[in-house]
Formats: sequence, C-alpha cells, structure tokens
Amino acid sequence: MELTTFIKPEMMWLKVEENDRDAIFRLVAGEGERLGFVHDHFLTKLKGREEEFPTGLQLDGYGVAIPHTDPDCVIEQFIAVLTTDSAIPFQSMESKEKEVGVNVIFVLGLNEPHSQLEALQTLMAIIQDKANMKRIVEAETKEEVLGLLKVLAQK
Repeated sequence: MELTTFIKPEMMWLKVEENDRDAIFRLVAGEGERLGFVHDHFLTKLKGREEEFPTGLQLDGYGVAIPHTDPDCVIEQFIAVLTTDSAIPFQSMESKEKEVGVNVIFVLGLNEPHSQLEALQTLMAIIQDKANMKRIVEAETKEEVLGLLKVLAQK
C-alpha cells in the first residue's frame, strides 16, 4: 500500500492555529463532508472513538496523534495531515489520565481494514524518527510534506 495515495492536499493543513482537539476534528470533518469523503456522522464517531480510545503518543521530544473511526463513516478513503506551531492537548494512548502535547496529527479516514492496519504500521515507523518528524513540523508547503512522507513511507 502506498501511504501517500490516501493523503490529499485538500485534507492537509500546515501550522494550523486551532488550539484544541475538537476544533481540529471539526476542521477535518467539515472539509471531509464538503468534499464528499465522509458521512455526516463522521465527527460524532471520531470524537467518540477518541474519548474511548485516545491516540496521543508522546515520543522523543514531540507528540503525535493518529485519530480514526469506524469504516462506515468514510465514503472515500483519505488521510488528513495537520501540523501545529503550538502543541494541542490529546489524551495519551497509554493512559486517559495523561495528556500529550501534539504537533502532528494524522486523521485516518479509511474504510478497508487492511488499509487502516497498513497505514497505522507505516505511520508508526515514520513517527519513530525524531529528525523526520522535525522536518514534517517545519515544512512550509503541502508538497514538501507529501514528498517527505512519500520517501519515508518507502523506507
């Protein structure tokens, strides 16, 4: 599976200024619905799944979140990519009581189980490298992020 086939420029936002998780979810769900990628219950399901199974990961010097939801919410598969200048609080995957400051968010809008598993595995490999994540956070253009992810996904 080629990860970048699911990453669409219209579902990418760099250096977003939103400062809370729900604002990020509204942004992704709103644009996804406008483009016909998701059903109208995507936002509710995404928020519910994140409450029950948090996705914040504290890694070496940075935080990442990989929220996702039920396949029945997705019409056309996508992966939304967002970076922020200021960390956004997400509950930790390790413990709901812990909070992680997140600067990179990958929202998975995938409706095939094998696609979701493969995307998660590829993303987990990419986010383990601090230098790669720094380059993604510092990227100025969507094309730069796409190029980085394309190269990193093939390693």
